Amino acid sequence: MSVPTLSLKAFTQGSAAERAAFSDALMQGLQDYGFIILADHDVSEDLLAHAYEHAEEVFALPYTTKRHYAAGMRGYTPYGTEHARDSSLPDLKEFWQIGREPAPGLPPEDFPPNVWPAEFPAFQHTFSALFSALDETGRILLTALAPKLGLAADYFDDKVSEGTSILRVLHYPPVPDDAPEGAVRSAAHEDINFITLLVAAKGAGLQLLDRDGTWLPVETEPRNLIVDSGDMLQRLTNGVIPSTTHRVVNPQGPNVSRYSMPFFMHPASDVSLKCLPSCEGDGAKWPEITAGEFLAERLREIGLAK
Repeated sequence: MSVPTLSLKAFTQGSAAERAAFSDALMQGLQDYGFIILADHDVSEDLLAHAYEHAEEVFALPYTTKRHYAAGMRGYTPYGTEHARDSSLPDLKEFWQIGREPAPGLPPEDFPPNVWPAEFPAFQHTFSALFSALDETGRILLTALAPKLGLAADYFDDKVSEGTSILRVLHYPPVPDDAPEGAVRSAAHEDINFITLLVAAKGAGLQLLDRDGTWLPVETEPRNLIVDSGDMLQRLTNGVIPSTTHRVVNPQGPNVSRYSMPFFMHPASDVSLKCLPSCEGDGAKWPEITAGEFLAERLREIGLAK
């Protein structure tokens, strides 16, 4: 068994039948695995290559320099800060976060200024472009998914166009000899958001928990994206599209750095996660909550907010 691979061109350039088949396969993949692999998207290989090049440069900076760029939900987050919701052990990772740029009409508390490393000016250009490309790809996927939920194709557009989405540039250093016993690069967790678009990582280790309780490796070509569904989509669909537990395990082979770039696609903070009428079934499984309230609760639980 393996996570299905879908071609985005079947939806963006295909016939009506091909578009419908893509939507069917996307829905089925998220229901069966919580994950799909996306090929033939419009995020350029050159952009991905430059992103990894700049990530390696930035994380190679001295810790004292990186620490200067720590600014909450933007910029640098030090190694060992985040932990899984149900774990007291720190994840063995550091990361840099980029959000939507502040703009007139956007609430400033949700959109603080991005933080860019002065040592590498190209970092800002590259990751701003990557944010936009992944944001648009995510919007297309939600457009494909909406009819499977009894919604108009553009249902999600105004909910995510000013969403609090985050591009996280992750570095998992070589696992140190003094790492706490049982600590892993990223402990078992579910994503918080609607969907995550993950640039295929440099290095193995990503695993999902299959519906039968088996850990299944998720690997693909560097050109492809890995897409998974998160807790916000699970709540909105009343579990019709479940979020899937996944983790990043410590290296089995050479103990080397691993780099990864997930784009967490969020709606705007005031969007309600009340279950959709088409998914209500015998009744809502969770009480109504806004995306902002839900996000704040989860960030506290994983050590990124107080």
